Amino acid sequence: MGDKSEQSALHTYKSLDEEGLFGSAELPKRPTGSLVMHSMAMFGREFCYGVEAAYVTPVLLSVGLPKSLYSMVWLLSPVLGFLLQPVVGSASDHCRARWGRRRPYILTLCLLMLLGMAMYLNGDTIISALIADPRRKRIWAISVTMIGVVLFDFAADFVDGPIKAYLFDVCTHRDKERGLHYHALFTGLGGALGYLLGAIDWAHLELGRLLGTEFQVMFFFSSLVLTLCFIIHLCSIPEAPLTDVAKDIPSQQAPQDLALSSDKMYEYGSIEKVKNGYVNQELVLQGGKTKNPAEQTQRTMTLRSLLRALRSMPPHYRCLCISHLIGWTAFLSNMLFFTDFMGQIVYHGDPYGAHNSTEFLIYQRGVEVGCWGLCINSMFSSLYSYFQKILVPCIGLKGLYFMGYLLFGLGTGFIGLFPNVYSTLAMCTLFGVMSSTLYTVPFTLIAVYHREEQKQRALGGGLDGSSRGQGLDCAALTCMVQLAQILVGSGLGLLVNTAGSVVVVVITASAVALIGCCFVALFVRYVD
Repeated sequence: MGDKSEQSALHTYKSLDEEGLFGSAELPKRPTGSLVMHSMAMFGREFCYGVEAAYVTPVLLSVGLPKSLYSMVWLLSPVLGFLLQPVVGSASDHCRARWGRRRPYILTLCLLMLLGMAMYLNGDTIISALIADPRRKRIWAISVTMIGVVLFDFAADFVDGPIKAYLFDVCTHRDKERGLHYHALFTGLGGALGYLLGAIDWAHLELGRLLGTEFQVMFFFSSLVLTLCFIIHLCSIPEAPLTDVAKDIPSQQAPQDLALSSDKMYEYGSIEKVKNGYVNQELVLQGGKTKNPAEQTQRTMTLRSLLRALRSMPPHYRCLCISHLIGWTAFLSNMLFFTDFMGQIVYHGDPYGAHNSTEFLIYQRGVEVGCWGLCINSMFSSLYSYFQKILVPCIGLKGLYFMGYLLFGLGTGFIGLFPNVYSTLAMCTLFGVMSSTLYTVPFTLIAVYHREEQKQRALGGGLDGSSRGQGLDCAALTCMVQLAQILVGSGLGLLVNTAGSVVVVVITASAVALIGCCFVALFVRYVD
């Protein structure tokens, strides 16, 4: 690799960061079409999330799930995600599959999402066809449906980390920012269409009569959209296997020499082959540190090494994870109870009344309007993700991060103190600002931190020898979502029972978001 003829064969590209310390990068500028294709996974995932939000409660009620088991359904998946997501992230950092590092995990999780949807949307129908005894049929239907919900949530939550790491691996810093904006854009569009699909009364339409029930219609559309979106995503930008990079680099050459053997910059996280003109310093470091790469991969999979890597995480990464936890705790506190808030507080309905009573029908109307509010949130999140590109040069990432938390805190506080149909629906636009902020800014900061570390390595310093990679960092950030779900699921129910009103939920969300404002302003690190 030190040969001048080989160096001259490498394709060089001008850095997109003209003010950076380096004049060239080894990764090409990705076309907009490739970034849009890469974002389709977020569209498919959020589309299925919208369908789940609309139908999972009716499905659970239809199979006779006891109320005592509701908390188990909603808490089991985030608990598993919080414990195992960093393991998956670390494993993908060291995956030596022929198809690349991230895509095998993404494909596996996509298949698990399809299986989970098939179980919770079709489980009752399948069990009814197989078992005649009513008692056994009810037990098996509840079991299959619960397993399906947990499996879907588990896979859908997990897949976000590998998707983000995949984007970071194959893109320059500028394209990472563009890609994250497209991710947020298609996340909002997917969620909005998922909610709209769930709002249609398919039972009275020809397709509903053809497929049998609304649940089968939902499975048909969800599985079709998810499959197409993930196929497009997996074909968007090529990956090269980790083994090919290690094979092309002489094992006796020191990592420091590799970093300084050329005046070119080796993009952190790139996974293209050297012989194709792209060099990955992270993979070179992983491939050249040990004589037996398989032993290194196996060692990084252990819980002890994982905890060591998380413990050695730099303080600014840790602060970013805490801010992400605060933001998602505030956001989920409001969103998971929003339709109930609309039905009980805004419309003054009674969810415990008789199903033919006026109070219960009013409550149902409030829930339906709440679903439209969630649709407004998704649409505005998609729209705001586009305007973020215009706002960043003006107010920077710090201003963008702070503004998202502040507007959400003020909006939820306002609807808690002054509940009204129209003002609450208007405040849903601010929920979209928060969701778009949570989907883009923290991951942009991760990319900025990695770029800064890359520059330090190229200058001959900043190597701490840790086994952390971009997959682990993205997983550590996204597992904060699972931790937030655990906190919200285990704490807010008790809080509502104590206060006797669901208003306490939005007030709590407002208070947590305003605390988050102070945290992102004082403790999160921003790099100019």
